Amino acid sequence: MSMYAYYCFIGKDIMTNLRQLLGFNIKQYRVKRGLTQARLAERADASTQYIAMIELGRKFPSIELLERLAQALEIDNLDLFTPPPFPVENMKTLQKTFLSDLEKEVAKSVNNAVKAVVSNYIY
Repeated sequence: MSMYAYYCFIGKDIMTNLRQLLGFNIKQYRVKRGLTQARLAERADASTQYIAMIELGRKFPSIELLERLAQALEIDNLDLFTPPPFPVENMKTLQKTFLSDLEKEVAKSVNNAVKAVVSNYIY
């Protein structure tokens, strides 16, 4: 599956660039750890406003701050840029959509083939 298809079906959290991916991941790990933006900012030696801007994808931190954020979140640096796993419910939606579209295309092709055969006998 292409990254485009992956992000089309990820739901409301569509990410189109590294800033958005980083912000999404920081927020997910922060919430998972039960941290507020203020507490994360304190742990990473940054301002709360800057953390908010990073989570919104409006700012991109320095390498040093990235390392402090990963440490504050107790994760590996690379986890900040790892796409989230594809949600199972979205995979089911993708599968249903694909099968529905496939059924429609097969029915249309069969219908056209039947019409062609019938029109050859009528004329």
